[in-house]
Amino acid sequence: MVWVYRVYPRKKKNFFGGFSVNTWIILVNVFLWFIILITLSINSDSIKYFALQPTAFISGQYLWTILISMFAHIYFWHIFANMITLAFVGGFVQKILGQKRYLCFYLISGILASLFFILLSVFFGNSEWGIKIFGSPEIFALGASGAIFGLAGLITILIPRMKVLAFFIIPMPMWTAMVLFLGFFWVLSAFAGLPIGNSAHLGGFLTGIVYGLYLRNKFPKKTHMLNRHFS
Repeated sequence: MVWVYRVYPRKKKNFFGGFSVNTWIILVNVFLWFIILITLSINSDSIKYFALQPTAFISGQYLWTILISMFAHIYFWHIFANMITLAFVGGFVQKILGQKRYLCFYLISGILASLFFILLSVFFGNSEWGIKIFGSPEIFALGASGAIFGLAGLITILIPRMKVLAFFIIPMPMWTAMVLFLGFFWVLSAFAGLPIGNSAHLGGFLTGIVYGLYLRNKFPKKTHMLNRHFS
């Protein structure tokens, strides 16, 4: 008897085909950062096409900015801090959720964070302290922080005692670090006058908490395994 083996050629993977969803998100952020720097050097008014402005959005202008603003940055320190955090936190969450579910959750967190910022700034950002705490509806908001806080909120619920390095230096449980971060940024914006999107951070964080509670109730055994391994 003669056995015949059919040999199938291996599919060649191109360079970009090996990237994960989280890596692609980081690459999109970096690419858009370069585009924004170029366009701003030509016309400083072009920021309105990338950043989210609550008053413009609620009047029906530049509606796409609710999505594109979550991938947009201007300052190097801003995109550097966000992308370093996203590389670690996003990569970890992606392993838990899987790539497709991770992408959906990341986008939803960013969009809901932006909506939270719009609502709070429009309703409460019309006084001196309201602007300091919730932001002005006239300012432009951009950055991946809202979506990143969504990822952090998810981990806070699923693995609350997981050790993390706050400010990349201080080891503490995840839930403690998140309370510290939210409070620290709110104090900075309220008393130092720094333009930080605290409302977006809170909106993203609450989105992560809600989804985390859903996953924890639906998959209690897997959640228990995660806590045993990472706590």
